[in-house]
Amino acid sequence: MQTDLSASSAVHGKKGKRSSNKEPFSWSRNWKRYKRYKYLLLMLAPALIWYLIFHYGPLYGIQLAFKDFNITKGIMDSPWAGLKHFKAMVNGAQDFHLILRNTIVISLYHLLFGFPAPIILAILLNELRLKLFKKVAQTLTYLPHFLSWVVVASFMFTVLSPSSGIVNAIIGWFGFDPIYFLGKAEYFRFTLISTSIWKEVGWGAIIYLAAIAGIDPGMYEAAVMDGAGRFKQFMYITLPSLLPVITIMLILRIGNVLDAGFDQVLNMYSPATYSVGDILDTYVYRIGLEQMQFSFATAVGLSKNIVALILVLFTNYLVKRGGQEGLI
Repeated sequence: MQTDLSASSAVHGKKGKRSSNKEPFSWSRNWKRYKRYKYLLLMLAPALIWYLIFHYGPLYGIQLAFKDFNITKGIMDSPWAGLKHFKAMVNGAQDFHLILRNTIVISLYHLLFGFPAPIILAILLNELRLKLFKKVAQTLTYLPHFLSWVVVASFMFTVLSPSSGIVNAIIGWFGFDPIYFLGKAEYFRFTLISTSIWKEVGWGAIIYLAAIAGIDPGMYEAAVMDGAGRFKQFMYITLPSLLPVITIMLILRIGNVLDAGFDQVLNMYSPATYSVGDILDTYVYRIGLEQMQFSFATAVGLSKNIVALILVLFTNYLVKRGGQEGLI
């Protein structure tokens, strides 16, 4: 009896709590571990240096958002301005509210139509039984991902040209007038979203195909023996197995909800489509680098990142409350 009590106290501790098996931190033990894996750490060094230089180093410039930057005085000697630039942003300086609305609308379109597209493609590819056709289709769908937006934009300007583009030539065959997809505000967002889906859908489907490949085939065999058809196998096996991956990808996508595609928009928009296509990133680029309002542009960029962090934490909280695994 006493042995059982001592074992119980060792497991649960003095107050009935389970004791931790974590070892106390030791510099000597960790140093030995670093020495053992020194070559692996050396291989990791270029990536760490890259992150330090291009991700953590620029954080020094965040203070520009709270200063009236003077290029002759530099960042350190420029006078402090407090929340002046944030107040100007909230008060709608330089069409900020319109640009914020454009960013949210385009991001929601990306989320509504772009997020499910790789999932649907992965499921459709998984249903293909001809392996050669499946491989060819998968390769053709993810190849556009490796093209830069400069190349894609040039291609789209050529294909969608109202005078010589093949799309407008087909429209003309049916007796309709040519459409300037990239020059008219009413068609610009549709062109942005469809072009983005075409470029990224195949690449995004890879992670879902990997998740589907990890599903136990025995579950499908048992479902077939029970008389389940393809649709019921999808509803009760494939989709529930994909939910954890979909959840994680959704959290990450929500964190980028204010990133409406800087490279794409910058290469495809024009002054004629600013009213529906100008987003926060292009606004920061134009105000900061072209008009040299560095402090105001930094304030806008910092606000966007703070909102993105809040959205990630809030979405992660909701997902965990719903019983799924979150990021943290």
